[in-house]
Amino acid sequence: MRIIDKINEGKQFFSLEFFPPKERADWPAFFEVADRLSRLEPLFASVTYGAGGSTQRDTLEIVTRLKKEHGLETMAHLTCIGAYRGALEKFLDDLAEAEVYNVLAMRGDRPKDAPPEFSVCRTLLHASDLTAFIRASRPDFCIGVAGYPETHPEAESAAKDLEYLKLKLDEGGDFVITQLFFDNSLYFDFVKRARAIGITKPIVPGILPVVSLKVVQRIASLCGSTIPAEFMAQLEEADRRGGADAVLEVGVAHARKQAQDLLAAGVPGVHLYTLNRADAIINIVDGLMEEPGREALQAKG
Repeated sequence: MRIIDKINEGKQFFSLEFFPPKERADWPAFFEVADRLSRLEPLFASVTYGAGGSTQRDTLEIVTRLKKEHGLETMAHLTCIGAYRGALEKFLDDLAEAEVYNVLAMRGDRPKDAPPEFSVCRTLLHASDLTAFIRASRPDFCIGVAGYPETHPEAESAAKDLEYLKLKLDEGGDFVITQLFFDNSLYFDFVKRARAIGITKPIVPGILPVVSLKVVQRIASLCGSTIPAEFMAQLEEADRRGGADAVLEVGVAHARKQAQDLLAAGVPGVHLYTLNRADAIINIVDGLMEEPGREALQAKG
């Protein structure tokens, strides 16, 4: 199934993003989480991989197993930095063989300690290059691209960043998943600015539940997302009052409120960055969507 075809049906949805475990020994626990969350019937599940494509084969195996063993429609992340065209073609062929027809195309991060000029293929330097490459190689695939409500940290300006997003879509991208944000007004402003320059394709907001102060501060610093002062004060107060469990409670409540307000405003759906944490995601989704999600939760119990 092509994810864009389901999105275009117009029914609001939620989707999930998983992170492959670093160690193979952690895979059984990972698939237990995936099994629990699959019962919530997300529209799709995406799977990341490491800098420079370092866990690409793991991603391929995981999206295949999630689809075949857990009934999830899957989307594989694919990056071009440090990649060879032949290797990318092989990866796309392997996805098609596994009946996975959805890819999230990104430039990707440089491996740690790699020089700024690091790249293997000099004609695949940007996500727009990769998007065009995938569209030419696999015209039947659905291609998602990334958007940055608070502007990509390396962008020349917010305007240039939006122009680049439009280029990715013009080169073959079907829809956008945004980087995480904690203030919904940032998303609405981003969509307004995108529509003003002619971007018409779906823009799906990405939501991250805060599971710990340390984790959210690290992730936010990496992707350039800001944590509103009031929300940070609530998290710090929760940490002083009740430690990690209290922080998690506040973080999940904030993510749930974000999702509720976004859906009420008519967004296509919400994409939840799971951090491979089943309980947090279940607490966000419970009752958020229509009956299928609630019935799945009741079945789990």
